[in-house]
Amino acid sequence: MENNRKVLSLKYRPQNFDQLIGQDVMVQIIKNAIKLDRIPNAYLLTGIRGVGKTTTARIIAKAINCKDFSKGSNKCEDFCHCEAITNSNHMDVLEMDAASKTGIDDIRELIDSAKYFPVSAKYKVFIIDEVHMLSKQAFNGLLKTLEEPPPHLKFILATTEVKKIPLTIISRCQRFDLRRIKIEEMVNFLKDIATKEKAKVNEKALMLIAKASEGSVRDGLSILDQAISTFNVLGEEITEKSIRNMIGIADRSRIIDLIKFIIQGNKEKALKDSEEIFDLGADPKLVLQDMLEIIYLISRSKSFGKIENDLTVSELESSVIFELSQNLDFSYISMIWQFILKGIEELSFVPSHFLSFQMLIMRLVHLKDLPSPEQVLEDVMNSNVEVISESSIKPEKSIHEEKKPGTIINQSLAKQQIKSTVQENIEIEPKNVKKENQNLEIISSFESLIEIANKKKEIELKFDLERNVRLVKFEKGKIDISFNEKLSKNFVRTLTEKLKLWTGDRWVISLSQDIGQKTIFENKEMHKKKLFQEALNSEVYKTIKESFPNAELTDIEEIK
Repeated sequence: MENNRKVLSLKYRPQNFDQLIGQDVMVQIIKNAIKLDRIPNAYLLTGIRGVGKTTTARIIAKAINCKDFSKGSNKCEDFCHCEAITNSNHMDVLEMDAASKTGIDDIRELIDSAKYFPVSAKYKVFIIDEVHMLSKQAFNGLLKTLEEPPPHLKFILATTEVKKIPLTIISRCQRFDLRRIKIEEMVNFLKDIATKEKAKVNEKALMLIAKASEGSVRDGLSILDQAISTFNVLGEEITEKSIRNMIGIADRSRIIDLIKFIIQGNKEKALKDSEEIFDLGADPKLVLQDMLEIIYLISRSKSFGKIENDLTVSELESSVIFELSQNLDFSYISMIWQFILKGIEELSFVPSHFLSFQMLIMRLVHLKDLPSPEQVLEDVMNSNVEVISESSIKPEKSIHEEKKPGTIINQSLAKQQIKSTVQENIEIEPKNVKKENQNLEIISSFESLIEIANKKKEIELKFDLERNVRLVKFEKGKIDISFNEKLSKNFVRTLTEKLKLWTGDRWVISLSQDIGQKTIFENKEMHKKKLFQEALNSEVYKTIKESFPNAELTDIEEIK
């Protein structure tokens, strides 16, 4: 047994471009640039943890300094720099961890050393890992050198959080976003490593490790290394079940059963199944993420039929998922999805994950008892409530047409008002009062409508009519208006009800895209300003001003 055994993530770290997986486009671009001698001043490598940013940086450093790169860096000439760079002991390739050296003094020291030519290599290379951790002053100190470095100097920056890097730095680099490794690529890679390590790992276990790694090669290798150390010592084959037990992921079939009980509304079995999953040591967050994946597969199966080409889904699971999808509608599937997403958020601030998980299961079970939106609408249509058709309140112009300059209609508010009118506009007929005995009002103009609202002491309605509504067109039984964002959300419903009550007739309130007239309040203000200006120019005011120089006109009131 080796005394200095390396973990798999270090033991099988790629040493050249051919060994990198999942980054084919980036590799081809960098290879071509080096062969054409069009090497940028600086590279910026971004991506999630474990996709190979630092590894790629070292490979680039080797490639630009390799004496025979055109033939590949696997077999170099004597006295080539690749081996020294691989062993991290080359004098011209300097690695700096920005997480521990964040200040301007560290960058100043780096820049001072940049003045000196490389000792033996063609280029001096500075690799700055986790570059987003540098301070603002350090970034500013790096700017000039990064844009115009000496001909012998190249920068390679690596980061997991590119948004924290100033745009001035990003613009001076050739940026490559290293993508997550696909599940198929990860499975093939892990299978090759397992073979080299003489480990017995079945296909489903490798698939589970690949999914748990979330596209990170280092995470995948770490899980595989842990599994080999745990089970191969005992001579056991590494199975899907053993991986699930090791990293706390519930068996997928149990997750599907749990969702089936939820869909069936079987509270007892759903709670019992969730307790058993929790007792196995499964992480509630991972369980909920698995549930989201199953819900997605149900939705996909509902849309495109039985899942057949997905390597992550077995034939049995595909059949069960297809069967579940047949009796569900998309609105119910979407509600489950949203509830689970909310449940994942709650885990971060609820002290007991188990209680939060159980409460979510109970809420999901009771979703089955709630009526669907379609059922609610059907019930409304079949009830005795009179509903105005949407066509009767449709704006005169399509909402998708180009708006005229200066229009003040708010689209979302308009939709709310229309929805309010369609769903909630109930014909009001006061009980025990005969229609012929009512004192009905005659509304012949917009102004008379405001006067009646004032007489009936409908203060909020009067306020909206005066200040937030612009009249487009007025005729008996129909009023076309536009409005601003301050309009009360129930304005259309309230006005329709009051007009029916006051006049005995049904009125249609249409929301128009036209700009309409000025509001009553705006007209009053303009008229008052006009009177104010006339008063300032009057002989009476001038006479008063001569007698009392410090006097000022503060307000004016028109006497009718």
